[in-house]
Parts: sequence; C-alpha cells; structure tokens
Amino acid sequence: MLRRIVIVGGGSAGWLTAGLIAAEHRAAPAALHITLIESPDVAPIGVGEGTWPSMRDTLRRIGVAESDFFRACDAAFKQGSRFNGWVDGSADDSYFHPFSLPQGYGEVDLPAQWQAQHPQRAFADLVSYQPLLCVQGRAPKQVVTPEYAAVANYGYHLDAGKFGLFLRQHCQEKLGVHYVADHVLSVVSHDNGDIAALRTQQHGDIEAELFIDCTGMQSLLLGQHYGVPLVPQQHVLYNDAALAVQVPYPADDYPIASHTCSTAQSAGWIWDIGLPTRRGVGHVYASRYISDDQAEAELRAYIARTSGQTDIATPRKLRFNPGYREKFWHRNCVAIGLSAGFIEPLEASALAIVEMSAAMVSEELPATRAAMDIVAKRFNEAFTYRWERVIDFLKLHYVLSQRRDTAYWRDNTDPAKVPERLQELLTLWQHRAPSRSDFYRIEEVFPSASYQYILYGMGFRSDFSRAPKPQEAAMADGYFHEAASLARKMLGALPDNRALIHHIKRHGLQKI
Repeated sequence: MLRRIVIVGGGSAGWLTAGLIAAEHRAAPAALHITLIESPDVAPIGVGEGTWPSMRDTLRRIGVAESDFFRACDAAFKQGSRFNGWVDGSADDSYFHPFSLPQGYGEVDLPAQWQAQHPQRAFADLVSYQPLLCVQGRAPKQVVTPEYAAVANYGYHLDAGKFGLFLRQHCQEKLGVHYVADHVLSVVSHDNGDIAALRTQQHGDIEAELFIDCTGMQSLLLGQHYGVPLVPQQHVLYNDAALAVQVPYPADDYPIASHTCSTAQSAGWIWDIGLPTRRGVGHVYASRYISDDQAEAELRAYIARTSGQTDIATPRKLRFNPGYREKFWHRNCVAIGLSAGFIEPLEASALAIVEMSAAMVSEELPATRAAMDIVAKRFNEAFTYRWERVIDFLKLHYVLSQRRDTAYWRDNTDPAKVPERLQELLTLWQHRAPSRSDFYRIEEVFPSASYQYILYGMGFRSDFSRAPKPQEAAMADGYFHEAASLARKMLGALPDNRALIHHIKRHGLQKI
C-alpha cells in the first residue's frame, strides 16, 4: 500500500503539489506521510509571477485564506493579458485575451456576427466587458465580495519567492507536511528499478513508495536518474533565454495594472507584471536572433519608455531549453513543474500545468504498486496531450503575425514550422470559428474561447459565407449590448486595483 510520498524540490511546484495531496488525503483512515526535501543552497527561479483563475480553487482546496495570501505574497489581481505590437508593430497594435468568457459564448456564433456587424471593433472589446475593466485599472471584485468569489473572473500576479515560502509554512503548520532541508546525494534503487530511497547528507536514507521530482530544470530523478529525455520544441517556438528585473514604482500610490502586458520586440517579447510594491519586467528572446546585450538594450529602452527610469538593476539572465519530457511518470517517479518541461512564459501556463499535474496525482493516487503503472499510463497520455496543446496555443500568437521586420518574425510565420495539428485547425478555421468540438476533453488547457480571442485579436478573418445564420444576428447584437452594459455597470461599482488590495491587506475579505 502507498503510505509514504517524498517530494524533492520546493518552490511553487513542490509546495503546491505537497499542499494539494496533503489536503486531499490527510483525513483518510490510512493517512499518508508526505515529506518534502529541499536543498538549502538551491534558490527557486522565482519569475513565475502570473497565474490563471484556477489558482483560486487550488488555494481554496488547500485551505489558504485569500486575505493571508495577498498579505504574504505581494499579490495583485490579474484579469487577462494585453498583447502589444504582435500583429504589425504599429502604434495602435494591441488586443486583449481576457479571463472572462464572451457574453453568449456557446449560445450564438459570436465571431461570425462580429465580423458581419462590427468588423471595425476589436473582437474582445465587443464580446467581453473585461478589456475595459483592465484599461481602466479596475479590480475584479468589490470589498464586500467574499474570498475567492468574483464579479469578473480573475487570477493573480504574485511574488514567486514569497509564494513558495508562504506555501511552505502553510503546508507544515496546517497540513502536516514534513520538511527536510538537506542535500540529496544519491538515489537508492530496488532490484526492480524502482526508487527505494533518497540518500541525503544529514538525514540518511529517506524511503517512500512514490517520489515526485520538483527539482526544476535539472530534473534530478526523472531526467538524471532515469534518463527520460526532453522532447525539444525549439524548432517550433524559438525563445530560449530571458532577462528579468524588478522595477520600482515612481510613487506608492501608482496604479497597479489588472493584466499582464506582453509587448513584442525584434526577437521576442517583454512581460510586464504589476505587483503592489513593484513591477516584474522581463525580456524573453531567442538567442540565435539577438545577443544578450541587444536584448538587454531593448529591455532597458522599454522600461525607460514605460516608467521614465533609466537607472535599473542588472537583469538576471536565464537560459532554458524549450521542451517537455518524453514521459512524466516512470516507475514510481513522477515529475511536476520545470522538471517535467518548460516552453516559455507566454500565457503563464507553467503554474497551471503544475496545478493540473498535482491535482491528477492527488485524485488518482494509486493504492498499490500494480495500480501505479495504470495511473502512470493515464498521466503520461493526459500530459503529453496537454503539453502539445500548450505548444499549439503559444504558436498561434506567432504564426498569425503580419510582422516581417526581422528574421525572427519572418521565421515564426513560416508555415513549415507550424505543428501539423495546429495547421489543420487553421485550415478548418478559415470557414468557421474555433469551437468546443475542436477541444473535446473535459479539462482542456485552453478553451475554444481563448483561441477565438487570440485568433481574431491577431487579425485572422474566417469566411463564414458557407454557413450564414442571419437569424442569429439579433441574438448576437443583444449579447454585444449586454457586454457593453455590464462594462458600464462594473466601472461604476468596482474599485481600482490598488484600492482593493490596500483594503484586503488592512481589513481582509469576507469568508465564504
């Protein structure tokens, strides 16, 4: 029977995994013993500062108070992403991918009616109230809205370093996770090839029946010990480097953006994330198209342009090999987080994949070793599919660009570099909009609504003439007016982002 689980590596991935499993199974008659081993000398990367709305449910499931989370993690609200300069690089080139579904989504063919009635309007601006909330810097809820409840759908921006420490304290004090700060020296194996124990420097051999690898890009167990290779994806998505820096606000009351800004550059893009005490800004780029010095110059120019600051700290340099593991669960070892793979930070999918992985391990936790092989097979199939969907969705942002000003953008729009499955979808979407039938699994990484936001935000036009539905015109127009009406009502009722965060830190939110 499975009685002991060892998680190697902390940070957001390790502690979210520990928390989800512990919260789910601590009340079982045969309670699990969960140990997390974390090297005291290995600092987390600490730049995963964006989450999806799914994080609200994850934090609620592990018993975290949202008010405490805001206070401890320098957290802010995130309602989606704004993409600047991705379509053609012009001054007014901008569109939103909001977290809220379009009004009338699934009830009427909104893209067809948008294109027929209001082609001059940005798609997201017409079908959703949320872009206007973001532009106006509004929070997604009121001071009287209970914890984790929403007026407008939201996730978070957060300080990743503080988040890991916050989760560690919560998991130890509230969920009974045993914490070991020590170095793993070697892996002790059973005769059949399973991992029997991890030999540590100060605590000897730590045994378990299941080992979860959260050791980041070094992938100590799955990658190094078992030799499970990375399936490279740099031939599809070229970015392999990043420069990250923290930028102070010019004043304590400076507005906090309610969305992530992603601004295209000559050979990559810059993220801009607003926290209560600072901005997190970074340049993700492809090193074969631009030097580190040139990338830093573009980053500094962006910061100067958006804040007026020219004297910033030296950015942290990060390197990554975009790809995912050939399999994620091998024998009695499963990798979660960067040890399982990483593509790039566009659309903040990394923590969402961690949440999905930890949830599936927890929900399908095998009772016996024989059952583990069945669960592993299911896990590998599910997450191979999910990683491929992430790659499709991220590539969609690039392949539709009209930019031809650099080799980076010209190569990104090369049809030969588009995955076959995405190419097939683009062929279908020439005559219809992305729909739920294109993404048929119960828990898709990105819903068809997200594909609609990106597809039509990037200027794609479908030929809907083969299946006109004039009877839907009035219905769609009603939804368009509904979105506009909701935006007006919410602007009058919702506080700005900083004001609500300040209230939460002082007074907290009402418990559900």
